[in-house]
Amino acid sequence: MNILIIGSGGREHAIAWAAARSEGVATVFVAPGNGGTALMGGKVCNVPIHATALDELLVFAHDNHIDLTVVGSEQPLELGIVDLFRNAGRQVIGPTMAAARLESSKAFSKEFMARHGIPTAGYKVFRDIHAAGSYIELPQTVYPQVIKASGLCAGKGVFIALDKKEALKAVKELFEDRIFGNAADEVVIEDFLFGQEASVFALTDGKDYRLFLPAQDHKRIGNGDTGKNTGGMGAYAPAPIVTLDVMQKVEERIIRPTLAGMAEDGYPYTGFLYVGLMIDNGEPYVVEYNARLGDPETQVVLPLLKSDFIRALQASVDGTLGEVPFEMHRKSATTVVIASGGYPDHYETGKTIAMDNEVFEMEDCMVFHAGTSYDSGKLTTAGGRVFSVTALSENLRDSIDRAYYAVEKIGFDGAYYRTDIGAKAL
Repeated sequence: MNILIIGSGGREHAIAWAAARSEGVATVFVAPGNGGTALMGGKVCNVPIHATALDELLVFAHDNHIDLTVVGSEQPLELGIVDLFRNAGRQVIGPTMAAARLESSKAFSKEFMARHGIPTAGYKVFRDIHAAGSYIELPQTVYPQVIKASGLCAGKGVFIALDKKEALKAVKELFEDRIFGNAADEVVIEDFLFGQEASVFALTDGKDYRLFLPAQDHKRIGNGDTGKNTGGMGAYAPAPIVTLDVMQKVEERIIRPTLAGMAEDGYPYTGFLYVGLMIDNGEPYVVEYNARLGDPETQVVLPLLKSDFIRALQASVDGTLGEVPFEMHRKSATTVVIASGGYPDHYETGKTIAMDNEVFEMEDCMVFHAGTSYDSGKLTTAGGRVFSVTALSENLRDSIDRAYYAVEKIGFDGAYYRTDIGAKAL
């Protein structure tokens, strides 16, 4: 099989890693990929086509006899790459443009959950600053409130307003300053949910689904979950907060109603479904949906998948997902993100990267590249999140220690990482 993976981050490097290990895979193309996928060699190679150049990607898939395309990043899904490929008779993993609105429009997803009785925070949708400001000023509005741009913002379009002043500032930045552009044409203001966050991922063919191990991401830039939201600074799996009882509730109250509701509404959902949860006293609530695998959670859940990854993806396309094995390793995994200094705000790129060879010799340790470039034998930084360093072990404590041991073997000017990934689970 020839596989095409679309995207350029740590998630796509992890998908390429898993695909290359699958039986029957001849070549793995990554468009556009990064320095890490360029260095994989063997059956993996980069393709210089941007993830949103849909027509070019379709031509490439046709000319190179691609058997299966895996959409890693969210922007192509929002633009309708699945519709385009399917209409051309090509097999692709992901939801249609209409179904991908579960992620690309928070207003759509909140209204969907309300309509189908899926547990989530109370909310209001606003389309102008005056209506939002009036709601914020109401004496019955209880703080904190969570204020979100409805569209795609790479995980950064969320404000937690502790009082009226912070809420008014947030809606001004969204509606008037346009810090996220058209993604804030609609703004969702919702009640604050207390508890611990977790992520549950499903692969579905529209009727059956299979679950990866639950993970917990660390969104804030600083230790102790402080500072600005990021795309994710690290993750671990399995997350102990998602007990067997909680997972049963997630399936019964969220995943099954979501798939049934999307089919009922005329948007049957296929591909990866990410459910971002808040768990309070054993009760799960949906914080958000993503229409693809998460980053950096992919970097811990895929290494823990024991079964053949591509075989499962092919079964999801064929509608036979319930017939293939989907087993997990009985281990723990931790990934630590190394970011450029200044991320998620201004940061510099082009920094030379040094990496000790010992990292490559460590068993069950993977260095997934996120924002790197490899050219003329030189590896440099090319993004805010640069690496996602993953380690597996028999227990969480050891996987954390091994991940940080590997992190210390990687360096570049301005490198930054949190030092408390996984601490709350311990």
